[in-house]
Formats: sequence, C-alpha cells, structure tokens
Amino acid sequence: MDIETRFRKVLEYHMGSKHHPNRFAPGPGHLDWANEPDPFRRYEGAPLLRLPFLAEDPDANHFGLYQRRVPSRSLTLPAVAALLELSLGLSAWKSHQGSSWSLRINPSSGDLHPTECHLLLPPLDGTVGGVFHYDSYHLALEHRASLPHEIWKAAEEVFGQGGFLVGLSSIAWREAWKYGVRAFRYCGQDLGHAMACLSFSAALLGWRMIWLDTVSDEEVATLFGLDRCRWPEQEEEIPQSLLLVQADTSAESPRDLPPGWLPTFAGLSFGGVPNRLSAEHLRWPVIEEVMVATAKPRTSATTCRHPESGYLEGEIPGVTAAGSIRRRRSALAFDRRTHLSREHFFDMLDKTLPRAGCAPFDLVAEESCVHLFLFVHRVQGVEPGLYFLVRNAGDLEELQRECSSHFRWKRVAAAEPLPLFLLHEGKCQAEATLAGCGQEIAGDGAFSVAMVARFRSPLEASPWRYRHLHWEAGMIGQVLYLEAEAHGMRGTGMGCFFDDVTHHLLGLSGDAFQDLYHFTIGKAVDDPRLITLPPYAHLRHP
Repeated sequence: MDIETRFRKVLEYHMGSKHHPNRFAPGPGHLDWANEPDPFRRYEGAPLLRLPFLAEDPDANHFGLYQRRVPSRSLTLPAVAALLELSLGLSAWKSHQGSSWSLRINPSSGDLHPTECHLLLPPLDGTVGGVFHYDSYHLALEHRASLPHEIWKAAEEVFGQGGFLVGLSSIAWREAWKYGVRAFRYCGQDLGHAMACLSFSAALLGWRMIWLDTVSDEEVATLFGLDRCRWPEQEEEIPQSLLLVQADTSAESPRDLPPGWLPTFAGLSFGGVPNRLSAEHLRWPVIEEVMVATAKPRTSATTCRHPESGYLEGEIPGVTAAGSIRRRRSALAFDRRTHLSREHFFDMLDKTLPRAGCAPFDLVAEESCVHLFLFVHRVQGVEPGLYFLVRNAGDLEELQRECSSHFRWKRVAAAEPLPLFLLHEGKCQAEATLAGCGQEIAGDGAFSVAMVARFRSPLEASPWRYRHLHWEAGMIGQVLYLEAEAHGMRGTGMGCFFDDVTHHLLGLSGDAFQDLYHFTIGKAVDDPRLITLPPYAHLRHP
C-alpha cells in the first residue's frame, strides 16, 4: 500500500470515527457483559518470575518526575520491578455491591487497558535473561524465550551497560468491545499514557528512556514473538513502540537495534499461549484497515531537539513524585465551585511543554504537533473564556490563519513566558459541555482542554504518525493527571467529544488541524458508595 493510499485510509477512518451531536460513531449499541474482555493478558504455560514489591518509594519530590535529580540505580531485578510497579502496576481495587475491579497506575479509556508490556532483559541477579511479558495482576514476568550470550554482548556494545528494551503493544478488541470504531483512537491515547508513565518511573530511578524511532512494527513483532503467536480470534496484539531503558545515561545511543539481531530473534521458539479474553467477538473491519494503513515501516532517525528551559514552579511542599503517581485517579464529578489559583493553573500548563532532557517528552525526538485549546471556568485571576496554549511556536502563524478571524490572540502577560493566548473572553461552560458530548464534568471544573493537533501535513508524509499524534495527546493527558493530583485537584480524560463542534468553536475548516482528545480538571466529588482496597491484597501485600 503506497503512502497516498495509506493517508486516504487514515483520513477516512478519522472522519468516520467522529461523534456528532445528532449521531455517534458506529459502536456495539449495547454492552455485552457476557463477553467483557479479561483485563489481564497471560501467556499460559510460560514460567512465572515473581517480582519483589518496592520496599520503599523513591525519595524524590514532585519535580523528580520531570528532572532526573536522583543518582542512577544499578540495573537489578528489584530495580526493574520498581520501574514496572510505578508505571504499569495496580494502584487500587474498587468495590461496589459485590463487584470489584482494578485500577492501574497508567490510566485507560473505560478502564479497559488495551496496552500490554513486553521486556527484553539480560540475566539479572542469578535469573535467566530473555524475552518476557509483564503480568501486572501477579506482579510477575512471564518468561517466553531465552537468548544466546551473543545477543547481550551486542546489546552492551550498542546500548552500553545497564540497557534493556521495553516493547508496548495494543489489543484493540478490549476497547472495541465498548467503543466500536473509536477503539483505535483510544489505543493510541492509552499507549501515550503508558509511555509517559514509564518515562516518569524511569526518571525516579535515575534512568533514561528513549523511543527507538527507526524500528518498524514488523521488527518489534519479531523481537517479542508477536508474529508467531496463536492469537484467539480478534485478540491479537498490535506492535506499537520499542523503548530503550538506560541505567547508564552518560552517553547517547543510536535509536536503532544492534546490527544482526533480527535473524536470531526470527529463529527463536516462544513459549506460552495467549489466554482468551472473550468467548465471542464483534468484528470491526475498519479498525483492521487502519491498523494496516498506520503500520510503521523502518525509517530514518528523527533529529528534532526540544528547547532547553526551566520550569515556572519551584518545589511543592509535602508532595512526592511517587505519591502523585500512586494517588492518580479519574474524577467522576466536580463540585462546581472550587477555584484553581492562577499560579497553579500556569504551573500545570507549563509542565505540558516539551523540554530537552526532561520527562516525559524527551522520550521522543519527533516535533510536537499537539496544542491545547482551553475552556477556562474557575481560575482565580484569569478571566473565564477561550484560550490557546501553543506547544510548538512553529505552528502559531498557521493556527492564526486557520482559526476564526474574530479571535484576539492576545498574549497573557501574567503567564509569561508561557505561550498562552486569550482568544475570547466570557463564560464558556455551555460550550465546553457541548464539545464534551454533553458531559457536565467538562464545564463543572476549573478548566477543560481540547487537544488540537497539526494533522494533514505530518500524516501526508508519514501516515503511521496518526498513532503518534494520539501518543502525544496521551502523554499530555498523563502530565495533566499528575499535575492535578499534586495541586489538590483531580483530572479526567474524556474520550467522548464532538470533534467538529470543537472545530466550529475554533473556526477551523478542512483537516489542517484536528481535535484528538479532551481533558478536564477540577475539585473531585467522590462517590461514597465505592470502597477502595489495596492494589495487591490478592497477593497478600503487607
């Protein structure tokens, strides 16, 4: 399939998966509870390597999430376990009227968790190295394949000592069961959540994480045996991203695999059979088509460097990085009256800007394409109205041309040096609620966000970047989740929104820019009927 055809398929999928006020995107029509997907993938028959619980959270303040202020820990099995526990592990269980469900560190649309994690680890602490799948329910690694010594020697020559690989994949069926054709969008956003979580967790260990952007999806599948699995129908894992984790951050590494690796992996025998998640499935051919259209080929390394700048905010007294991570929850409702301070509002927005050498956005070397269209409701010292945070200055002129000519584009002086612009003053709760599929939570908090991405120009050249745009939006969402927690508020990602209502508010036409993801922040009102239980009580966690 040539690039032009790929782009056309992506455009067809995106336009066809939009919600509209008079009709929603094609979905299942009802929740088939008898076939609700199992939220935990297991490779049955694979030996299980139990991981130790983190004995003590890293001693880092909230800014440890962004800036690597702690000494690098040696690569050991407990350190790998800590990385996973603080990124993809369970955070709690919720219970109501006899039903219980798990929450995880990494947020997910509908708590359905399409993202799976695989690791390529050298022998550590007397254990056998090889290819593993992470089982978050048992806090364990499933050993799927062993590797010859030559692999580790080549890896050390290229990645340095203390390097290993993390592969992320998506099970689209988990999302499609509930959301139909929009499932592919949500897989991308959830992938971005997970990438940001891993980047933050690595920072707390003094490690660096890099996306190997040259590698193709096919190569990722070969490394982790995803191309040789006996998948249950409709439950295959889509290879997504390959991440290099480095305990030794003193030198740069190529964003590629060691030469000659792939033939060895292609000849491996992988153990373990993927468990069946649902007894029956509803097929969505349009998702299968966009999977093919967005499959990433082998590409040249990107060279974009993010700007170097400090943060607006100093320390946050009494707030630790691990505390923000473990407390993160999605709000169900806001109190409609609590105001956010202007300083905290600016500080939250500031953390969403990419910076060189700072998690999570230094994970990728691609140019930022996603900007924040803001509905401001209750921020002390900031007039209610519509605002725009331009995360890539190179897009400012085009945004001004594409958006409504009635917008003021007045730089908010109090926010300097933030690239924050006032578009239109006035209450906008009704507009935010309408754009958010009529969900009151979009207008009840302090502010809400529509993530608007430069769309046509990057995708015409590289249609596979459709996934990456959603990754970037998901990474921004995870930053906002943690910033809300650190500042005494709570956030919620909103997968349901009316794309073209947002475009109409902005005055956008055509497809130069598109709305990808909504988010809202306010003072949460908890549901007293829900009981919260410890994350690993089922494993007798002390």
